[in-house]
Amino acid sequence: MHPSVGIRSILVCETQVPFVRGGAELLVQQLVDQLRRRGFTTDKVSVPFQWHPKQEVLAHAAAWRLLNLSESNGQPVDLVIATKFPTYFARHPRKVCWLVHQHRAVYELADTRFSDYAHDELDVALRRQVMALDEQMLAECAGCYTISQTVTDRLARFNDISAPPLYHPPLLAPRLESGPYGSYVLSVSRLEDNKRVDLTVQAMAQAPPGLSLMVVGEGSQRRRIEQMAVTLGIGDRVQFAGAVSDDDLVTLYAGALAVAYVPFDEDYGLATLEGFLAARPVITATDSGGTLEFVTHDETGLVCDPSPEAIAAAMARLDADRALAARLGEAGRAVARQITWDAVIERLVSHG
Repeated sequence: MHPSVGIRSILVCETQVPFVRGGAELLVQQLVDQLRRRGFTTDKVSVPFQWHPKQEVLAHAAAWRLLNLSESNGQPVDLVIATKFPTYFARHPRKVCWLVHQHRAVYELADTRFSDYAHDELDVALRRQVMALDEQMLAECAGCYTISQTVTDRLARFNDISAPPLYHPPLLAPRLESGPYGSYVLSVSRLEDNKRVDLTVQAMAQAPPGLSLMVVGEGSQRRRIEQMAVTLGIGDRVQFAGAVSDDDLVTLYAGALAVAYVPFDEDYGLATLEGFLAARPVITATDSGGTLEFVTHDETGLVCDPSPEAIAAAMARLDADRALAARLGEAGRAVARQITWDAVIERLVSHG
């Protein structure tokens, strides 16, 4: 793909929580790399983000609004691509949003255990203010897209904004390959409340005794979940690997029986596609959001209730029927291989 007529320089905007690196950060870096490969002069604009105390949300939105990204070093910037809240507050005459998510605590997570926003007067007022600002800033965009149908549906529900999804492949896509179906289930996720890795750990207490669980990832809930495994008496069957190298992760995917990924209302879920590209069936939950755009029950994986009992039953079914695991995994790989960067880049730069 050659650079579009009129577009040479592009800035990709991200919010960065210091010391945290997850799927959104990887997505931004991939987008920058993919644009550069196609001949665009591309750089990243990153500003730290803080959501506590709650009023800081407005301050950080204001900080992005102060940014005029129309030129750099005396040269015009042809296009700005915003991603998460509040990057789309930045000023530029040609701004496109590829929405990872808004400030979720204000939207679909409000009034749940995953958000500190309740249904009281102050919180409701702050939520309304953020929503109104979102609608104003997103309306400035020459084009608005999302990373998944789940995010698209949220945007339509809360803001009455139409934005088609643009799916992207994971960073490890070219390297993932299938190996023998082993005796461990793999969990790849940040260890935070809404990722619900604790459900998978609890499931291991009821899973077949020959199965073990490999947990890859770091997060604020690691110590609690590790202690949970010990308390349940399955400390010897659950290994916490922390952050691992790409080489090790490729190997872990290739040797797993399945991938267990049961977050609450996930935006996208790269672990789903990574598992598919390694021909691993994915176990997910009925309320896991973006994972359900790829995991079809009994076709590319198993969809179960978000309970340890249901997850354990799914593990047991795959453990007892390796042919089923292989069939589901191969079907998932066929789905994931259809997702490429070309369609994403073409749409994002078409507004030049």
